[in-house]
Amino acid sequence: MSDSDSPTGAPAAPPAGEAPAGAPAAPLVQIHAQYLKDLSFESPNAAALMALRQPPQVTVQVDVRANPIDDGQRTEVVLHLRCDASVQETQAFIIEADYAALVSLSAELPRERRAAALMVDVPNMIFPFARAVIADASRDGGFPPLLIQPIDFVAMFRRQVQALRERMGTPGGEGEAPSSPAPGTA
Repeated sequence: MSDSDSPTGAPAAPPAGEAPAGAPAAPLVQIHAQYLKDLSFESPNAAALMALRQPPQVTVQVDVRANPIDDGQRTEVVLHLRCDASVQETQAFIIEADYAALVSLSAELPRERRAAALMVDVPNMIFPFARAVIADASRDGGFPPLLIQPIDFVAMFRRQVQALRERMGTPGGEGEAPSSPAPGTA
C-alpha cells in the first residue's frame, strides 16, 4: 500500500482546504437563490370560453434583465414571460411572470463572457422553473397547461447586442459584448 492510499485501497483525502486532483473547479456562475418575483393571471372571458373548448392561440414575449445587487458582487437576473392567449379573437387569458435568480460570477470568468453568463446561461438555468409556473397558472385557471417551447437565449442575446451596437453606431462582430444589452422579445 502506498502512502497516498487509505487502508481500503481508495486514494487518501487531500489535505484540508485543497481540492482533490482532477476535481472540478468552482462554478463560474453560482445561483444563491431563485424565486417567483411576480405572477399575474387574468382571464376576463373565462365563462364564455369554457363552452367553446378550443385550444387558445398563444403569443409569448420574453425579456431578461440583470440588476446589480448590494456592492455589485451579486446580480439579480429576472426572466420576464408574458403569455397572451385568445380563442376566436376573444381574450382567453394573460399570464405574466417574473422568475428571478440571485447569482454571483466567479472572478475566473473572463470579463468579455460576463454579459453572456447573465443574459444567456442564467436564463437557461432558471427557464424550466419559470415554464412550470406558467403551466401551473394556466392549468389552475381552467385551461390546458401552457407548455412554453424552449427559448434560444443565445439568439436573443445576439439580437440585443446587435441592436445596441446599431444604436451606438459601432460595427457588429463577435467581439466583447456590452455589459447591459437592451431588453428584447423572442
